[in-house]
Amino acid sequence: MPSTTHGRVVSLESPKVVETNSYELPTPEPGAVLTEVVRANICGSELHIWSGNHPLITDGSLGHEALCRVVELGDGVTTDRAGEPIEEGDYIAPAYFITCGRCAYCGRGQFGQCENAYREWSKNPTEHPHFTGTFATHYYVSPDQYFYRVPKGVGDKAAASANCALSQVLFGFDEVGLSHDDTVVVQGAGGLGLNALAVATESGAETIAIDGVEQRLDLARRFGADHTIDMDEFGTVEERAERVRELTGGLGADVAVEVTGVPDAFSEGIELLRKGGRYLEMGNIVPGETTDFDPGKMTRKSIDVVSTMRYDPWYLREALEFLAVHEDDYPFADLLDADFALDDVQEALRASNDRSVTRGSLVPERD
Repeated sequence: MPSTTHGRVVSLESPKVVETNSYELPTPEPGAVLTEVVRANICGSELHIWSGNHPLITDGSLGHEALCRVVELGDGVTTDRAGEPIEEGDYIAPAYFITCGRCAYCGRGQFGQCENAYREWSKNPTEHPHFTGTFATHYYVSPDQYFYRVPKGVGDKAAASANCALSQVLFGFDEVGLSHDDTVVVQGAGGLGLNALAVATESGAETIAIDGVEQRLDLARRFGADHTIDMDEFGTVEERAERVRELTGGLGADVAVEVTGVPDAFSEGIELLRKGGRYLEMGNIVPGETTDFDPGKMTRKSIDVVSTMRYDPWYLREALEFLAVHEDDYPFADLLDADFALDDVQEALRASNDRSVTRGSLVPERD
């Protein structure tokens, strides 16, 4: 049973205006889990929501990346979704979206596209069970939500990020058919890009990272990049494409991954690939932003384009297992460079949005 009766949760009232309110902790229904939030990271999605630029979510609870500690288990919950025994005090990572198992997409086996994916995340915290965003002292894992016990030895910072970037990258690379003998270009060395470099490196691929920030390129090298391309040095699409060809025997890359969130990066990606290459689009998630694009060039090169939004939820377990084996091989903890108290959430969002910090994390205080 929880040692306190109330917790606090942050919600968005209007663009760039947040509130923190206290609510009574719910008793978990059968199949649900009540947790404490150990650490919640600030992802680019939260910045889109906070700024009023998310296509679906305009208010309600904030936060989706988190490491949680089990406080109370609902009736029938004895294991995580992999069948591993679970009990109070265990650390878990929950998938941030719902997999209802009953909608048209779940019925087609497209679980990452569940029609009810944001049913809980977009809730106003005044609604039961209140704690459906991770910018809070507590988090409620719904019966329709996958969660996995965190393997022993995996650090808090790495585990808190597993349910977003790393899971997404693992799923995306499987969708695009990454092979051990591929050359992979990663456009953007932010959180998604750095995780992509680590996964591609462990898959045996040769990796090239493109970015315009030297600090990010330094991290890219530490995350396994065999080659880096500085956009300040190679200032045009043509120059960057020519550099990729130089690094790939004149052909171009086998696989390119867009994780910048910049529409023009998509049109550039086609230039970086060889004939018959594969393009993985994951970064551009805001509809309405456009880029000039030459579809004939894509067709003439026979490029396969794969786009992914979310992931099949069991990839979260793969992400945790990847960290259990490889966390010490890459500086995952360095992806976060500032901790904030929950009461300082507005400062944390503002600092992350204006790049005063590369990536912030909320560490709730206990009442």
